[in-house]
Amino acid sequence: MGMVLGNLDVPRLKEILYFKESLSILLISILFILLAANIDLEDLTLLLDWRCLWLFLFVVFVLRPIGVMWSTNKTALLLREKLFISWVGPRGIVAAGIASLFGIRLAGQVPQAEYITPLVFMIVLGTVLLNASTARLMAKLLKVIQTASSGILLVGANRVSRVIAKYLISKGRHVVMIDSSDSNIEEAKSAGLTAFVANVYNDTLEEEFDLVDVGYLLAMTSSDDVNEYAMRRFQNTFGEKGSFRLITSTEMKRDIRNLPETGILSYTDDFINMSEVARDYPEIHEVNVFSNEHLGVLIKKLNDAVGAIPLFIELPGGNIEPLPRNLASLEVVEKGCRLVYIGKKIEE
Repeated sequence: MGMVLGNLDVPRLKEILYFKESLSILLISILFILLAANIDLEDLTLLLDWRCLWLFLFVVFVLRPIGVMWSTNKTALLLREKLFISWVGPRGIVAAGIASLFGIRLAGQVPQAEYITPLVFMIVLGTVLLNASTARLMAKLLKVIQTASSGILLVGANRVSRVIAKYLISKGRHVVMIDSSDSNIEEAKSAGLTAFVANVYNDTLEEEFDLVDVGYLLAMTSSDDVNEYAMRRFQNTFGEKGSFRLITSTEMKRDIRNLPETGILSYTDDFINMSEVARDYPEIHEVNVFSNEHLGVLIKKLNDAVGAIPLFIELPGGNIEPLPRNLASLEVVEKGCRLVYIGKKIEE
């Protein structure tokens, strides 16, 4: 039925998918209860045999790893990732359902068939308890756990966004770009960037892309309304210190002291200014910074220059942060920090 629906021009297919998922959870929950109800407590006494323990250990430490290693052969997965997949492999409803079916049919006809259902339920319960309680510990031991979400969702794939995206990728960041413009997305893909045609107002936007390691948002479209909406929509996901947008044309006319403390990429230049700079000087530069005072001098020099816009501060640990409204709120700027700006290269 899934194959048929997937190949038909069915309207609102995603709503059918959501209904199917809800129905699956309901039916599977009922099925577990029904299957468990078929087991008598007396049947569980069959498990009081040391050979049952050996079977459980054989399934967990031999059969499961062999299956994972064979099925992931010639893939890009690392050995530690394969080992983690091997460990996090609880048995479930399929095994329990098939075992119950065959166990009931074969009981009384095949010697020791009465062991089938209790053994499978033992393996289901044992693997669920073992894997669920130790998954995080094994992830840490095998070093496959994600310690930080440093990826960036960039709303807008215009010229200045593409220049910034290339720089961030060169710094080891995972950047995902979305834009409602087909031409902008094609330009981004031609530049080797990960980009998708998408509307930020789409209710199912988060389900369409892999945002597992994404922890920051940069809203850089030509529309102030879209940028502000993207901020409101994703602020709960990325937090106030992880969501940034371009300054609006209205905010440009206000005193900088009346603007938000954080959440704005540049307090001095809006989309039009950045686009003009990116058109004439599509480059990102870095300049070494030695102190907070030195940073203030460099930023003033860039603001006074024509064709250069300060964007980020790169800290010694490699963390890149947009410049705040108040430079005094920054951590102590010391040797090893870099000021990142777009545009014409200036003399240090």
